[in-house]
Amino acid sequence: MPVIAAAAVQFEPRMFEKERNIDRLVGLVMQAAQTGARLVTTPEMATTGYCWHDRAEIAPYVEPVPGPTTRRFAALAQELGCHIVLGMPEVDPVTDLYYNSAVLIGPEGVVGTHRKTHSYISEPKWSAAGNLGHQVFETPLGRVAMLICMDIHFIETARLVALGGADVICHISNWLAERTPAPYWINRAFENGCYLIESNRWGLERGVQFSGGSCIIGPDAEILSLVDGGDGIALAEIRTGEDRLALLTDDRGPQARRPDLYKTLMQDSYLWNPNDFFTLYGHRPRPEGTRFRAAVARFEATQNPDENLFRIAEVARAARREGAELIVFPERALTGPAGPAIKRDGPEMAAMAGLSAQLGLAIVGGFAEDADDRQFNAAFLAAGGEIRGIYRQVHLSREDSSWAAPGNDWLWVDLPFGRIGLLIGHDAHFPEAARILALEGCDMIAFPSCRSDAFFAAHPGTTVAQPGAIPTGQDPFHWHEYRVRAGENNVYALFANVGAGSGIFGPDTFAFPREEAILCGDASFVCGTIDCSNNDRRYPTSVVRRKDLVAMRLPHWYEPLVRTR
Repeated sequence: MPVIAAAAVQFEPRMFEKERNIDRLVGLVMQAAQTGARLVTTPEMATTGYCWHDRAEIAPYVEPVPGPTTRRFAALAQELGCHIVLGMPEVDPVTDLYYNSAVLIGPEGVVGTHRKTHSYISEPKWSAAGNLGHQVFETPLGRVAMLICMDIHFIETARLVALGGADVICHISNWLAERTPAPYWINRAFENGCYLIESNRWGLERGVQFSGGSCIIGPDAEILSLVDGGDGIALAEIRTGEDRLALLTDDRGPQARRPDLYKTLMQDSYLWNPNDFFTLYGHRPRPEGTRFRAAVARFEATQNPDENLFRIAEVARAARREGAELIVFPERALTGPAGPAIKRDGPEMAAMAGLSAQLGLAIVGGFAEDADDRQFNAAFLAAGGEIRGIYRQVHLSREDSSWAAPGNDWLWVDLPFGRIGLLIGHDAHFPEAARILALEGCDMIAFPSCRSDAFFAAHPGTTVAQPGAIPTGQDPFHWHEYRVRAGENNVYALFANVGAGSGIFGPDTFAFPREEAILCGDASFVCGTIDCSNNDRRYPTSVVRRKDLVAMRLPHWYEPLVRTR
């Protein structure tokens, strides 16, 4: 397919000035098209502004689709030879329900509509939840999907359209409460191998500061074009077929998913009080949980397990002296990247169990496992003098699949201070994996890893003034894949990498200052505080136990994620 130019329009609408907003949008779309753009997006609720009190206040500004405004933009699309994504409040003439909608408009008229499915706190004041699902629209420019703001907090929405063949996700938003481009936007492009065109508004409305940062993001997480603050246009070339097809053979592409193991995605663990849910019938109740210190370590393992054991013990003792009760070591820390595979009942595992008892420390680490005439890329959890569990990596990288068989189950273990799940490095590319462990009640997920690819990126800083403790300056770890995994699942992520980026990331992405500790410099480990405690036995009082974001999932939309055919 040909290379096309895409544009993300950034714009500050004014409430109660719909005609002015539309005129300004027309001008910006024309400006984008005149620079060559054939696909142009506009922000969420761009025709009207966003912060409406109730149905009565917004009623004079809603329109059907098609309607006067979409007809005006259809004429513009025909004149300019482009496709336009327009954010607007929609009224359904049959039901008189209002929706926060994105409309894809081409030279022939309306191509399709997306109604925001996952509401932010403001939509329930006036809007119904979207009822059109998550569609992919065939256009001469490629396969186009649309999502609106809060939709993209949920791993399932972008995954649905990616599995539907989307080349590009047009994400229109009124994003706030952090620097942009937001890590969530970058993750959704990266994990799905899609381009993401992001139109965000900026400015202040009824006391709400919007973040700007409209951009175009490539499938490899590269920011191809960016507008910081102010009205403007981000413009970049995208390949709507070529990159998508190339990814189909990549080891993080859709064919590497394990939908046979994803059935838990259809469950709704946090629909009811989780304190009741996870004690029902007395089956595997969650531990009460405590506040405690944990550590993540890094080091270069050798091919000699005895040398690795010595180094693991040395670092574990140092972390214990700093109060750690749990430590996570990198992928294959015990056996080395090319070392011999070992058995569960061998002396190395016995040594790990013994060390856990000696130090009073739970230990997680990776190793190559020899079992049942096969080898696995595995991780162990040792605590209280025994091996409490072994996880075999479910999603294998191309390199690992040359020597290891895939695992076929998930692992979580209850410790006195909380429920912990285990994943390994490459699993993080598959958002379904961490989601499943969250739905199983995990308070934290350990990620023993050996990542050398790009999974984090810096931010140069923003001119947009943010309220409170929200940072605006430069940040070397602005986008970090494991921070997003923690926040979207309301878990702590304990990421122990052989190389850069190791850290402990908190369960609330939008809590500032961030609740995290990143391993920097020459240190061999870093400690952080994890709080799995609960002050009320009747109902959870912490985000890690309550999982507010996980509770807002809408599993009735997600069935395609678990289909094996």
